[in-house]
Amino acid sequence: MFKHVILWQLKDELTPELKEAVKREAKAALEGLVGQVPGLLSVQVNINGIDTSNADMMLDCTLQDEASLRAYATHPAHVAVADSKVRPFTKARVCMDFPV
Repeated sequence: MFKHVILWQLKDELTPELKEAVKREAKAALEGLVGQVPGLLSVQVNINGIDTSNADMMLDCTLQDEASLRAYATHPAHVAVADSKVRPFTKARVCMDFPV
């Protein structure tokens, strides 16, 4: 199995209300990819960081194997969510992929 973990910072110009809406919509869309993307076993998106956090959202995916991880990156359902619910609103992204 492989883990795919991402931390995002949202753009500074987003209002607090818009940031909350973006986080809720991204969480629902990303977690909804389970069952759509082959080899994607689980997705958890945390949007409730405390004040000591310097990221706004965290994605934690478990994938069947490295081939599934690579296929997930270009799967149309994943790309559609990333392009519509995440990328337009983020200023920074940090990712770590690793075997478990």
